[in-house]
Amino acid sequence: MAGGQKSNTLVNPLAARAMEQFKYEVAQELGIQTPQSGYWGEMTTRDTGAIGGHMVRKMVEAYENSLSGSSTK
Repeated sequence: MAGGQKSNTLVNPLAARAMEQFKYEVAQELGIQTPQSGYWGEMTTRDTGAIGGHMVRKMVEAYENSLSGSSTK
């Protein structure tokens, strides 16, 4: 894919701010130092992958909880 193309667009564009905040919260939970400049390109793949992986786990867990009608945190 050529540079600058983005294929992972959000279904609801209004969710962009919430997803960005969620990314920072997960990074903090994992003890990963977030970039002050906001540019994530200088971070290691391991760190950004850990953040993304934990975000997905939390979203799946929240969805599963909503299906079962329970809430655990």
